[in-house]
Amino acid sequence: MKKTIIIALMAILPFGAFAQKFGHINSADIIPLMTEYKSAQAELEELQKQYREELNYMQTEYQKKEDDYFTNRETLPESIRTRREQELGESQQKITQYLQDCQMNLEQKQYELQNGINTKLQKAIQSVGEEGAYVCIFDIAGGGVPYVSSTLTTDVTEAVKGKLGIK
Repeated sequence: MKKTIIIALMAILPFGAFAQKFGHINSADIIPLMTEYKSAQAELEELQKQYREELNYMQTEYQKKEDDYFTNRETLPESIRTRREQELGESQQKITQYLQDCQMNLEQKQYELQNGINTKLQKAIQSVGEEGAYVCIFDIAGGGVPYVSSTLTTDVTEAVKGKLGIK
């Protein structure tokens, strides 16, 4: 009798060891619903607005200087005309540099904000994985997994949304 039970257990245990759980999510469905994403978008839009206002001011000032220069160019002495041309060139360079700085700052800010969002999402996924005893959870939005069988994996998107407080 004991021998039969031991043999049965030995036959069943390997099958239990292979019954591993796999899950998948679609982060593209989760991220836009996160409050951090919405506040990040608002923060980036506000920063862009500030940069646009400053750029408009700079361009308006440049246009005034340029109009004044072309209006009075013929009557200006050579030394003043040369100095004004240099000022116009410097103003144009400042505008170009400002545009480049704004672009760089926006990219950096977007990276920082996105990194925070991704970190929070990863922690939620890890928590769901540990609580659900999943071997791994695939993100089908990343494109790194060409195929995920919805019958052999469990969609844990809703569980991750729950961890993030998203309904």
